Amino acid sequence: MKKVLTLVTIAALCINPGNLVAGDAAAGKSKAATCGACHGANGISTNDLWPNLAGQKAGYLVAQLKAFRDGKRADPMMAPMAAPLSDADIDDLAAYYASLGL
Repeated sequence: MKKVLTLVTIAALCINPGNLVAGDAAAGKSKAATCGACHGANGISTNDLWPNLAGQKAGYLVAQLKAFRDGKRADPMMAPMAAPLSDADIDDLAAYYASLGL
């Protein structure tokens, strides 16, 4: 029975992974002004050195921003940008960029 419950839970998460991040895209948009300097005003970077954020999966963005903030991923440009972000800020930014099309 435990195996069935585990499989059903995994399947449900795979079907609707958007439920894993509960950020507010509108709030994220207002917090994204600083990000736009490198990643572009609409999440599309004009420089090959910086990735596009528009259309990325929210869970991926959350994981990366938390890794920069918590020092698990090192980058001299991103570390100070991510350091002051709260979990709510990160969720909001991820929801915003995930909502944008490429």
